[in-house]
Amino acid sequence: MSTPVPATTVAVLGTGIMGAAMARRMLRGGLTVRVWNRTRAKAEALVAAGAYCAESPADAVTGADVVLTMLSDGPRVLGAMREASEGLAPGTVWAQSATVGDAATAELAGFARQHALTFVDAPVLGTKQPAEAGELVVLAAGPESARVVLAPVFEAVGRRTTWVGDDGSTAAASRLKLVLNGWVAALTHATGEAIALAQGLGVDPRSFLDSVSGGPLDNGYLRAKAEAILNGDYTPSFSVANALKDGRLIVDAGERSGVQLDVARAGVARFERLERRGGGESDMAASYLASFEEGRAPAQDGH
Repeated sequence: MSTPVPATTVAVLGTGIMGAAMARRMLRGGLTVRVWNRTRAKAEALVAAGAYCAESPADAVTGADVVLTMLSDGPRVLGAMREASEGLAPGTVWAQSATVGDAATAELAGFARQHALTFVDAPVLGTKQPAEAGELVVLAAGPESARVVLAPVFEAVGRRTTWVGDDGSTAAASRLKLVLNGWVAALTHATGEAIALAQGLGVDPRSFLDSVSGGPLDNGYLRAKAEAILNGDYTPSFSVANALKDGRLIVDAGERSGVQLDVARAGVARFERLERRGGGESDMAASYLASFEEGRAPAQDGH
């Protein structure tokens, strides 16, 4: 048997906020990167950084050592891979990094088996800023042989890789990602509600932040989302629409597992309110706005 060698060419299917940032990190790491996106302009934006902008998914994956998918949901990932099928070579390593849930991951693993691809379930933990800085945490499940091939890819985009199994079809990494995303959403909603309650009671929200500073109730994520809320800055790092999609995956996974997730379900309702009001492309910190009638937040000091 031949010894696996590290990847040199990576096809990135999906160059939205996360995919584009990851592609840039790979280019900086010396990898050859071929990119494709349904909205072509998003892929073309990476040409100046050294990427090849493919005409189609099949064009993108032709000659690639690794295919990395970072599209919004399972059906879009499967659709892109079906379009790519004529360019896929048997044995190509497929790192599926979109958050699609455990059920969709099993379906994608089935597609990989049909096309003799080496499937690695590889969602990432982090949003826009960590992606741009190469500070993502990669959660991965896949065969030992794929680890050498993927090493330069994962090293370029992340500060560490956590391998949780040797069979990507089990969706072990995707299941862990759902747990982590449930925690992220809960922190986001709790931050928004705490600041909203403070304002409703006539309490300076910064007094709340000062009170927990440096203690066990303090954390960096609370600080980041609180600052976004207090500055009224909802530039998307991770959008409400994506958070809503993930929240529904979490609730669905809980139901199938016999686990009642009341907090996650309530969080989905908050994101749904925001999306109905046209806030789907806002950062998920906008959960705060769901605390007010029609999203009309009171004036804040510091705005």
